[in-house]
This record gives sequence, structure tokens and C-alpha cells, in this order.
Amino acid sequence: MTNWANPTPAGLVGLAVACFCFFAMLNKDLTGVTVPDILPLLGCILLGGFVIQLIVALLDLKAGAIPGGNTFLFFSAYFMLASGLEMFVKYFALTGQWQGAVDGKIDGWLWLCLGIAIILWTPAFFKSPAILFGIVLLLDVAVPLVALNDLGIAKEICGPLAGWFLLATGVFGLYLSAALLVNGTYGKTVFPNPGPLYKEKK
Repeated sequence: MTNWANPTPAGLVGLAVACFCFFAMLNKDLTGVTVPDILPLLGCILLGGFVIQLIVALLDLKAGAIPGGNTFLFFSAYFMLASGLEMFVKYFALTGQWQGAVDGKIDGWLWLCLGIAIILWTPAFFKSPAILFGIVLLLDVAVPLVALNDLGIAKEICGPLAGWFLLATGVFGLYLSAALLVNGTYGKTVFPNPGPLYKEKK
């Protein structure tokens, strides 16, 4: 039986799609998207990302990639699946089709926990390619800002700023996905992909 190929490029594209869409939603005055009209479609997009990232997580874990596998796993559950389903709930609540109140502040506590987890896990990525480490650093800022936005703290600043950090995350994610896929296909450097900042001492 042949080994599975590295699924990380697909996972990074899934992350980038979500980041671009969240940027558009958090900067709606700039992008022109309308809330709640976009929420059902955004929910479908995130559910698609859940499928990708769950597969990536399982294959990464099978290959022994502890930081990447675990990160893709909880991102698939909360960043994709839970957020995707919530978009439908929020849409029905905002359009008056949901019976009962919906308090979105609980999202802030979710994102706060995820932000703490990412920050605490960041040192594990110091041994990863420099661009991947940079992506994690961007998420270290973006996720807590999303938490503050959902908690209603300085929403006018935190929401749009989180969107910009997520957009940067998506751009770097797309570049890294191309570097991994194209370089891996040709067996040589086509897109520069700097190595880890941390090197084991011999």
C-alpha cells in the first residue's frame, strides 16, 4: 500500500477561504457584503472547509505531525463546523425566523479559549517552516481580536482589525500551500519556503 501524500496544502487553502470570508464580513463597510444576507452561504462555505480540515487533521495525526494535526483538528471542529452551523442560527435569529433569543456573546468565550490555545501552542511551531510559524503568529493576534469583537469590546476597532489579520493569514496560507504543493511536485524549490527558525543542535 502506497503512502498518502501530504494533505497540508488543501488544509491551508481551506483556512485561507475562511479567512478571506471572515475578512469580508468583519469589514463589510469596505467590502460591501450585507449581513445577514451572506450568512447562509458563508455557513455552507465553512462546512466545506470542515470536510477538508478534518481529513487533513486525521492524515497529519496518522503521519505523526502532532502540532499541525491537532491544530487542524480543533480548527475543523470550531473554526469550520461550529461556525458554519452558527451562521444558519444567526441568520434565522436576525431575520426573525428563530423562536427565542440568541446571545452571540458566547462566541466570544469560544474564540477566547481558542486564542489562548493557539498562543500556548505557538512554541511548537517554532520548529516548522518560517512561513507556517508566521501564520500562527498572525492567528495569535487575529483570534483574540475576534473574541473581543464577539464579546462586544471595542467592536468598531477589534472586528475590522481582526479581519485584516485574518486576510494576511489567508494570503500567507495560500502562498505556503503553493510552495508545499509545487515544490513537492517538482522536487525542487520553485516557490521559496524558508526553513524553521529553530534548528536542532548536533
